[in-house]
Amino acid sequence: MGSQGKVLLVGDNPFHGISHLSQERSRVRGDTPTNPEYAARLIGLSVENGADGFMFSVSGTTLSILDILRKNGDNDGLRLYAIVPYAYEYVRLAGTLGGVPGLAKKLVREIVFSGNFRAVASGLNGVVRSDLASLVKTYLLYEVSRVKRSAGGKAKLESVLLHQLITDLCLGLGLDWIFKLYTEFLLKKGITPGFNTGNFALLVKKLKKWDIDLEKVAIAAPFNKVGFQMVPSKEECEKALADLPKPNVLAISILAAGYLKPQEAVDYIAGLPNIKGVAVGVSKEKHAVETFKLLKERLS
Repeated sequence: MGSQGKVLLVGDNPFHGISHLSQERSRVRGDTPTNPEYAARLIGLSVENGADGFMFSVSGTTLSILDILRKNGDNDGLRLYAIVPYAYEYVRLAGTLGGVPGLAKKLVREIVFSGNFRAVASGLNGVVRSDLASLVKTYLLYEVSRVKRSAGGKAKLESVLLHQLITDLCLGLGLDWIFKLYTEFLLKKGITPGFNTGNFALLVKKLKKWDIDLEKVAIAAPFNKVGFQMVPSKEECEKALADLPKPNVLAISILAAGYLKPQEAVDYIAGLPNIKGVAVGVSKEKHAVETFKLLKERLS
């Protein structure tokens, strides 16, 4: 499956509502990427043309997609990079469930009914002791179990990445214990800990300062020719990238929200050091074929 070079991943942004088709046409044909069946078909087609796996925020939508891939037998060797938590979903639920207390009750119920007794025990321990670390571990166990249950045993959960909002918030507040706890816990589970960030240069600097081994983590961050979303600057991000001990960066936003043509976007990525892989969203079958053929050709 896929390339022997950089890891080529299908991104999930189009599956959460971005579509180039009209609403009417989408309803008639059902070929909008927000339709899990169609999204699964796009992933399968991408894999046939060079993709290695799927990078996604863990949500009801993406879990449905994984479930379809498993049932269709399209999960064999699929490399998964899961992002948690799916901030939008939890904010929306908090608004409909009476705020954080209502959201917490729902999450506890879901953990209990998930049948993951290790998570249940850890969570109860955390509640009794008011132990935030135990609650974080409980949540991670819960999300990992959801992904594995939907994806099936033939897929490989390679990394769980902390969502950009949480990563950058904790980074700004200097909460080194969160990064250390997250890293140590996932490594013990045989999963590569990852961080999705919009502040790449600062994250690298802080991880070094906090003695977190950069060789053992994955980082998803924007990299593109025009510096779109590269904070504090394209030059600073490129410098931090070059200083890494090994390729562990998953480049996102490589097309700069559609500003760049695929060929020039890929040429830029191909010239960077320490890029482990890329994640690119696709919304049409033609797009899936052309994009991953190009990525495989240039980045393998």
